[in-house]
Amino acid sequence: MNIGVSLRSGYAPMDARLGARWMVERAKAAAEAGLDSLFVGDHHNVPVPYYQNVPVLGRLLAEWDDRPAGALFLLPLWHPVLLAEQIGTLAAIAEGPFIMQCAVGAGEEQFRVFGTSLRERATRFEAALDIVRALCRGESVTVVDAPWTIDRAHISPIPPEPLEVWIGAASPRAIDRAARLGDAFLIGPEATPTEVTSLVQSYREACARHGREPTRIAVRRDMHVAATDEEAAAVADPIVARGYRGFDPSAVVVGGPSRVADAFTALQASGCTDVIVRHLADDQEPVLRSFEQLATVRAQLR
Repeated sequence: MNIGVSLRSGYAPMDARLGARWMVERAKAAAEAGLDSLFVGDHHNVPVPYYQNVPVLGRLLAEWDDRPAGALFLLPLWHPVLLAEQIGTLAAIAEGPFIMQCAVGAGEEQFRVFGTSLRERATRFEAALDIVRALCRGESVTVVDAPWTIDRAHISPIPPEPLEVWIGAASPRAIDRAARLGDAFLIGPEATPTEVTSLVQSYREACARHGREPTRIAVRRDMHVAATDEEAAAVADPIVARGYRGFDPSAVVVGGPSRVADAFTALQASGCTDVIVRHLADDQEPVLRSFEQLATVRAQLR
């Protein structure tokens, strides 16, 4: 089981430089803990400080090494030529493989400001993915059909290694798309352990329908780990009790290293190859201490 991290990008109102510094410190802590991958998310038109993925990842890669790194992109919201250029540059900065996590996105407030709508997102997702992949292979792209008209586009630099694509999905149609088009399947943080098992099975069945062999299945877990179960609960239980993101409490992972390792082992038994963590805590110090304990979790799993 690989353990990666998707760093939190959104923060309560604070000094803008402080939130950015927190992200840098967390990336450094993830590297020191020996985590296997580093990601940031994608969200737009939000009322609180949210550090956008391309520039912030460029900075965070200075704290990383040749382990895989990447970002989530809500493909329907990006012009594919611009996105491919950003990926080409980020992949050139990264010392190791670059992974594009992607999803169709949600929330009318995001789509409205980019002049599109939720009903167009599946079509735009597939079209964008085709174009981004072609450009990242070094091809010239011309498109005359909607949603974009593109005339002889190309990018430079192209990623030094082949672009790896993880597709997030939950609905049957989206899972089928992930099986048909993705290199890996990404399960969202809201899924309960029972739902994770069901989603893995659905993805495997969809891969079989398309004659593809599933190789990598990742699940995100929002979590907190401390030296003991009691210390972890003292930090995380009040957050969960307030209805953390509307999640079922069983979807989050809280405990000492042994309890967290057991939870990750259960996810591995369900068929997951990677767990991508994000921390529940708001304050910096508990998060940095949690990263230290994740090194123990990783050692126990190995």
